[in-house]
Amino acid sequence: MILLDTSLLDELHGPGGLKSALQRAIELEHATIPTYLYSLYSLGNSNPEIVKIILSVIMEEMLHFSIACNIMNAIGGHPTIDKPDFVPQFPGHLPGDVEANLVVHLRRFSKDHVFNTFMVIEEPEHPLNFPAALAATRLTIGEYYTEISKQIENAGDGIFTGDIKKQATGFGFSAKELFAIHDVETARNAITIIKQQGEGTTTTPKDEADEFAHYYRFAEIYHGHHLTLVPDPPPDLPPDKKYRYDGPMIPFDEKAVLPVIANPKQSIYPKDTQAHYLNNNFNYAYTSLLKCLHVTFNGHPERLGVAIPIMLSLRELAMEMMTIPFKDGENAGPSFEYAPVNPQGPPGP
Repeated sequence: MILLDTSLLDELHGPGGLKSALQRAIELEHATIPTYLYSLYSLGNSNPEIVKIILSVIMEEMLHFSIACNIMNAIGGHPTIDKPDFVPQFPGHLPGDVEANLVVHLRRFSKDHVFNTFMVIEEPEHPLNFPAALAATRLTIGEYYTEISKQIENAGDGIFTGDIKKQATGFGFSAKELFAIHDVETARNAITIIKQQGEGTTTTPKDEADEFAHYYRFAEIYHGHHLTLVPDPPPDLPPDKKYRYDGPMIPFDEKAVLPVIANPKQSIYPKDTQAHYLNNNFNYAYTSLLKCLHVTFNGHPERLGVAIPIMLSLRELAMEMMTIPFKDGENAGPSFEYAPVNPQGPPGP
């Protein structure tokens, strides 16, 4: 599991701490997306069931990102998204993470990557299938959100001074998922969505929408089977015995995964090459997405309808790049770097 430094609680409880904590949450929600996307892109047009599962998690991470921004706006804050250091470094740690053994990479899809990175990121404090003790000096992402929720409850409805028109709602998400935050109750409900979609609960791997939490969806990919309920479970059966990974198979064609390099950087691609141009073009589009999200959550929520298609269009840019041989039998890959300048034109013939 991702364990956050408890010094974040000192920040949360200090002056202006709630806004600082929400900014941290926004950064954390975003930081998981590039590593998920990179593996997704490497699947190309193969392994459709795995693609569907990973994409469902990515879209919910975008929802969680949007919810955190809405809460920030609701209390009169201003999400900061359009800045170079908002973008995580790969390889590197997630914002606030203190687990030195988890270094997040941009890597092609593999079951090992799912197990060693994706499931670690999404693992709850007490996963139903792998109980784990929590170090006393650290807290999980879910616990961090719990502390944010408590701080909001302690502050009361009086902190909700932001212009509700700045909040984004709808745009592909249901009204029960992305809604306006205007008081303690709506903030608490929104945070519950983030926690349950990511971790489930201590009694079920599902959230309130009857969907498996992210950790268990990734575990389905790793085990190669969908998670199913044990037929006619007795009422006293422990929660971690009610489900098992023996449902329909999730096929995986390892040979179809594109052989892309790990942790690419713009600087490794020689100038005046197709890889250099395409990566610069991808990074410019990715930066344009961040700029669009910044505008969306700073007074123009209608722009969310533009931001989501931009994110989805990144796949086509990445797919073109991932077919270009680079070195040692591996192909090029997009580096997810902040690029404030316009992309260069393609190299000449």
